Amino acid sequence: MTLAGTGTLTRLALRRDRVMIPLWALVTGGLVASGAGSLEGLYGTAAERAEIAASMTANSSMRSLYGPVFGDSLGGLVAWRFGTFAAVLAAVASVMVVVRHTRDEEETGRQEMLSAGAVGRRAPLTAALLAALALNTAVALIVTAGLAGQGAAGALALGLAVGGTGMVFATLAAVTAQLTESARLARGLAAAVLGLAFVLRAAGDAGTASGDSVLTWLSPIGWAENVRAFADERRWALLLIVAAALVQTAVAYALTARRDVGASFFATRPGPAEGRLATAGALAWRLQRGALLGWSLGFLLGGLVFGGMVEGAADIVGDNEQARRIFERMGGQSGLTNAFLATMVSLFGMIAALFAVGSVLRAHGEETSSRAEPLLANALGRIRWAAGHLVIAFGGSALVLALAGLGLALSYGHDLGPVLGAALAQLPAVWTLAGLAVLLWGAAPKAATAAWGAAGLCLALGWIGPALDLPQAALDLSPFGHLPKLPGQDMAWGPVLALTALAAALVAAGLAGLRRRDVQG
Repeated sequence: MTLAGTGTLTRLALRRDRVMIPLWALVTGGLVASGAGSLEGLYGTAAERAEIAASMTANSSMRSLYGPVFGDSLGGLVAWRFGTFAAVLAAVASVMVVVRHTRDEEETGRQEMLSAGAVGRRAPLTAALLAALALNTAVALIVTAGLAGQGAAGALALGLAVGGTGMVFATLAAVTAQLTESARLARGLAAAVLGLAFVLRAAGDAGTASGDSVLTWLSPIGWAENVRAFADERRWALLLIVAAALVQTAVAYALTARRDVGASFFATRPGPAEGRLATAGALAWRLQRGALLGWSLGFLLGGLVFGGMVEGAADIVGDNEQARRIFERMGGQSGLTNAFLATMVSLFGMIAALFAVGSVLRAHGEETSSRAEPLLANALGRIRWAAGHLVIAFGGSALVLALAGLGLALSYGHDLGPVLGAALAQLPAVWTLAGLAVLLWGAAPKAATAAWGAAGLCLALGWIGPALDLPQAALDLSPFGHLPKLPGQDMAWGPVLALTALAAALVAAGLAGLRRRDVQG
């Protein structure tokens, strides 16, 4: 039977993700559910909500970021402010879960051992999709329960839209896992489609406030937006999400029936007859250059988009004093323009930490997939091998932040030096999180992926914490909370140098652990 062993594999997948799935569901669903309280404090009256809805819908930059506001009720504002990003978070988590339990298992050889038993050909894929379904069902339930007080129909529509988007990209990852022969490429293809979907939705919404642009309708994220939760719901838009998930599931099942375990439809091209990669650094560059290019373009474009919003920062906040205080708390100063710029460069810094952590853990992936062992069996030391990847992680994070600062300054129109300096001032905190990833990889490789949790926690504290009025002691758990809020404030070298020294110590400790332990594989 093609589905034999599905139940056992599903239980195994859920056991392996017993921390990741509940945590990601709580973060994604809780982000939306908690939004009602924070927005109610900001816009407590119907007049204030109507005013912010009108101003946000009239602002093309804000529409490209969040989408148009379809309803000025509290639930409608929550759907506008958090719906798109919750859908993206659900999509990212779903891609990770499906690839982890399909192509990752084949790449490490574990799937071949399992397939030697009473396991059907389609059982692993089915188990991975069921694990993703459990994640997205949990997200949908949390969103629905958290917003039920704003209207049961709207809460259910938003929950289904967010969870359904996650399943669209879960089934997309199931397809990419059949097409490629590495988990990295499978995730990369799915991430590229997700990025394209976001760009299409942003371009469509920037051009029209109705949400009915052709570009918007070409994006699964646009479908979720056009469910229009809390605003005369278009439940039929959910049928597009269901249809896409079902079609992609059928395609994935058809593909998995036509290939052997470990094989793929997009075979890797053979390299040149004579090797051209003479150093470990050149190999690391070859492996990571595509990701670095993608992040660099994304940061430059992001800087250009946010820079164009700086002059309108006062219009975005309007006369709402609480909204002004949140921006000033995030930006650390009273001048709204500088506070907005400081908030943006801090956001870019927290996102750059994700790049740095991922780049460090790429070396961990090379090790666990047994590709590092043949290299280290020759005249190549572990430190020199690891250094190639660390140069990309630490130098690449500096590059992407510089490009973000450049984009902000160019779009803003002046203050190139201060804005660029403010962006680069985020590096000590970025490097601290990258150093933590090096420490975990070197000293406790089985816990290396916990570095993602640390980076995600810092992102949540920095971006959502001020809106939820968390105490300063909680915000200070993030290294970004100790940096000077630039531009606008005076440069404070003490915390910058302290964090840089801490990052160096973490890297040194991690490399020392790497030298002393066995190579994983």
